[in-house]
Amino acid sequence: MEASEVPVATVTQRSQKSVESQVGRIYESFAELPPDAQFRMLELKRENHIDYLKGGLRQLPSSFCVLDALRPWVCFWNLHSLALLGESVDAQLQNNIIYFLSRCQDPNGGYGGGPGQASIWSPHLPLMPHLATTYAAVCSLVTLGGHKALSSINRSEMYMFLQQMKHPSGGFRIHDGGEIDVRACYAAISVASILNILDDELVQNVGNYILSCQTYEGGISAEPGTEAHGGYTFCGVATMIMINQVNQLDLPRLIDWLVFQQGKECGFKGRTNKLVDCCYSFWQGGTFALLQRACSTFDQQLVIPVGGKSFEVNFNDIGYNFVKRRVEMEPLFDGLALQLYLLLCSQEVNGGLKDKPGESRDFYHTCYALSGLSVSQHIWSDDESLLMPRAVLGPYSNLLEPIHPLFNVVLERYHEARGFFTTF
Repeated sequence: MEASEVPVATVTQRSQKSVESQVGRIYESFAELPPDAQFRMLELKRENHIDYLKGGLRQLPSSFCVLDALRPWVCFWNLHSLALLGESVDAQLQNNIIYFLSRCQDPNGGYGGGPGQASIWSPHLPLMPHLATTYAAVCSLVTLGGHKALSSINRSEMYMFLQQMKHPSGGFRIHDGGEIDVRACYAAISVASILNILDDELVQNVGNYILSCQTYEGGISAEPGTEAHGGYTFCGVATMIMINQVNQLDLPRLIDWLVFQQGKECGFKGRTNKLVDCCYSFWQGGTFALLQRACSTFDQQLVIPVGGKSFEVNFNDIGYNFVKRRVEMEPLFDGLALQLYLLLCSQEVNGGLKDKPGESRDFYHTCYALSGLSVSQHIWSDDESLLMPRAVLGPYSNLLEPIHPLFNVVLERYHEARGFFTTF
């Protein structure tokens, strides 16, 4: 009889065990502290985060040259994080950002990754605006607010750019000649919704494309035939809500997949058998926030025949009306556990948040960790109800500004932009 072979752990299993061990030690040390020390440990280091984020808007070291094609994203990550913390930038920095983003805007619509990456600067090259950086630039300007920032967006040319990116499959190309995926659909539809230019032509067949990306697991993938992913699931669900077709998704299967993405570390992972990552606090947690409201809107946003006539849905009103809906479903994830992970395992005492223990802080993870923290704090409340005190872990000073769950911009800034773009 042959001796049984000892199973060898895979790289994934070893990595998972290592992360669990690091997180476990943090929680064990925390549990051994007296209550007053625990309370201090749970404090959001607000001022340190603000200093870190403002520094990133003024001057970056040369190592950041690898992000040259993502410069509007750096603006968004930092500006949105500051807005969540209830902080604004001074007038000079605001003007500098508006001027910088205007140099990223292509005269034919959309925004490139930086000055010189749009056709006005390189007329002999193909059209260079990118839907992802367009979303980042528009959300940055919405977050800044005010007439100067909002009026700097060329909406008529933006609409033409979005039409050019539209693909016969129903999806959108991320840029001229680029890939077609759910991320591009979300960027195009969300920008059009915010700017009040969303119409039937842009919406046509988008729902069918996203439906083709829902996988056997229940989550949504980047494109048909690939793996379900937290970021694309958020983008897919949000897009389906904005085009009034979320009830076409297999929602029970989607929810089943989502709830299993929060692991024993208390944070979320992005895919099956992957490691916890604080950015999915928003991508997964934010999807739950969408579904809480979406479940009460299925029958109320349909086209209703009156007197033998049908009135078409105004797609530009869906985002506004959606956030006005009452939250009728209890949270399907543990929001306090998520806050525990973010505050103890992701937060850097000197400012910024990181993916997981052992990693370094960065602006991207800071942005989406704070976005997820806001979602988990406000998951019990809606636009008209008071925040429940039990929803905030640690000092009440940890409370962040609420976001619009479809667009991930601070709710107050969204309402200002909504008023502007429905007036002008």
